[in-house]
Amino acid sequence: MSGSNTKLIDIGRTELRKARKQSRGLFWFVGLFSFFANLLMLTGPLYMMQVYDRVLGSGSLETLTALSILVLFLYAMMGLLEYSRGRVLGRIGARFQSSLDKRVFDASLRKAAFPDVEGPVAGPGDLVSISRLFSSPVFGAIFDLPWTPIFLLGIWMFHPWLGVLALSGGAFLVVVTLANQMTTRRPAAEGEQASAHAQNISDQVINEPEVVQALGMRGAVYNRWHKARDKALNAQIRAADLGGTFTTTTKTFRLLLQSAMLGLAALLVLRGQMTPGAMIAGSILMGRALAPVEQLIGQWPMVQAATQGWGKLAELLGTVPAETERTELPVPEAKLEVSNLAIAPPGEKQLILKAVSFNIEPGQAVGVIGTSGSGKSTLARALTGTWAPTAGQIRLGGAMLNQYAPDVLGQHIGYLPQKVQLFDGTIAENISRLVENSDPKLIVEAARRADAHDMILKLPNGYDTRVTANGSRLSGGQTQRVGLARAMYGDPVFLVLDEPNSNLDNEGSEAVNRAIRNFKNEGKSLIIIAHRPAAILECDMLLTLEGGTVRAFGPRENVLQQVLKTRSDPTKARAVGGVK
Repeated sequence: MSGSNTKLIDIGRTELRKARKQSRGLFWFVGLFSFFANLLMLTGPLYMMQVYDRVLGSGSLETLTALSILVLFLYAMMGLLEYSRGRVLGRIGARFQSSLDKRVFDASLRKAAFPDVEGPVAGPGDLVSISRLFSSPVFGAIFDLPWTPIFLLGIWMFHPWLGVLALSGGAFLVVVTLANQMTTRRPAAEGEQASAHAQNISDQVINEPEVVQALGMRGAVYNRWHKARDKALNAQIRAADLGGTFTTTTKTFRLLLQSAMLGLAALLVLRGQMTPGAMIAGSILMGRALAPVEQLIGQWPMVQAATQGWGKLAELLGTVPAETERTELPVPEAKLEVSNLAIAPPGEKQLILKAVSFNIEPGQAVGVIGTSGSGKSTLARALTGTWAPTAGQIRLGGAMLNQYAPDVLGQHIGYLPQKVQLFDGTIAENISRLVENSDPKLIVEAARRADAHDMILKLPNGYDTRVTANGSRLSGGQTQRVGLARAMYGDPVFLVLDEPNSNLDNEGSEAVNRAIRNFKNEGKSLIIIAHRPAAILECDMLLTLEGGTVRAFGPRENVLQQVLKTRSDPTKARAVGGVK
C-alpha cells in the first residue's frame, strides 16, 4: 500500500472516529452500567458461600430468607442495569449510523460514477455492520472483559491452585481467540468477495432478461452464476467450519474447565483447605470470568464484518472527500464556456480530452460529432459535473461548475444519457426525479416541453403508470422520451443530450427536435452528442472531436462541409464525424 493511500485511509479513519466520538457520553454510561452490573455478578458466589458455610451449618431459616430477599433485590438491579446498557448500546449504533448515512451514501454514489477505478466495494451495508456491532451484546462483552482478571483474582484468593487452573484456562481461551481471528479472516474475506461477484452476475442477468431469453443464454448464464455461487458457498462453508470449530472448542473447554474447577475444589475441601461454599463460588466465578471470551468467539463473524466494514469505509471516505458547503448562487445565464479543458478518468493519468475550448451562447444548440473513442461521452461527463477537469475550466453563467452544489447543478443542467435508466416508481415520479410531493403541474409542464405529454397519456395509467429499474412495459423510444422530460424538469438552463434519438422512430425524432427548438427559443442552450443526422438538425454549431482534441468548431454547415471534404480525401481516411 502506497504512502498516499495510507494517508487517505487515515483521513477516513479520523472521520469515522469523529462520528463515534459523538456518543462519548453514552459510552461512559455503558462503562458505568457495566461496572455495577459486573460488581453485582458477585451476588451469586457470595450467596452460595453464605448458604453453604453459614445457613446449612446453623440451620437458620431466618438467615436464608433474609439472604434470599437481598439476592432477589440485587439480581433485579443487575437485570435493570443490563437492560439499560442494551438500550444505550442500541442508541449508540443508531447515532453512529445516522450521523454517517448521508455521507456514506453520497460517497458510495460518487464512487460508483467511476466504475473502472480500483477500490473497496464499500457502502451503506458496511455502515450497518458497524452499527450492528455497537448495538449487539457482543460489544457489551468488550466492557466485561476487564473484569475477567478481577474474577480470576477472586478465584486465586479462594486457593492458589484454583487460580493457577483458572489462569491456565483463560490463557488457552485467549490463544483460541487469536487463532480464530487469524485463521478465519482470509476465508471470510474470500467468501464475501465471491458472494459479491455472484450477486453482480445475478444483477446483470436480471437487468437484461430479454437478451438472455432471446439469445438462449439461460443455461450459460446460470452456469456462470452457479460457478460463482459455488465458490462463494465453499468459502463461506470454510469460514463457518473454522468458526464453528473454535466456538465448539471454546464451549467444550469452558464446561470442562468448570468441572475441573469443581473437582479440584472438592479435593481441596476434602483436605480441609477450603470450604464447600468457596468451592461453589469459585465455579460460578469461573463461568462469569470466561463468559465474555466465549461470547466474543461465538460472535466473531459479526466482529469481523464490522472490522472489515470499518476498513473499507475508511478507504472510501478518505478517497472520496466530503462535499464542501457552497454559497448559493443565482440561476445562471445559459452561457457555457469551456477553456483548455483536459480530462483523465479518475485514478488514471492518460488524458482522454486535451485542450478543448468552445463557447455556447444562450439560445444555441451545439452538436458534438466524432468517431467512437474520440471523447464525446467523456465531455458529457465533464459538462454534467460527474468528472472533474484535470486541467482547464468549465463555466456556466460565469461560475465554474464546482461552485455549485451537486444537487443545485443538477437543477440547472438537465442530462439525458445514451442509455436511459428509469427507477422503480411511476412515470410522474421518474420525471420529477423522485422528489417527494412534487407539483403535478411541473411534471406535466416538463413532459409538454419534451413533447412527451400525449405519448404518456396513451399509456394505460398515464402519468401513474408504474415502471421498474429492471424493465417495464415502455419501449426504448418511450423510455428515452420520458428521460428527456426528466432532463427538462425543474426549468434547467442548459441540457446535455447524449444520443437523444438513438431509440426513436421518425415521429419520436421529430418530437425531440421540436422540444430542442422550443428550448432554444426560451433563450436556453444545449449540447447534443450525435451519431445520426437527425440529432443535429436543430444545432446551430458543430464541434468535431478526434483523438480527444477539437478538430473543428463552427457553424453547422461549415463544419459538415469540412467533414465531407475530409472523407472524400483518401489521404485523410480516418472518419472525423460519425454523422452520415
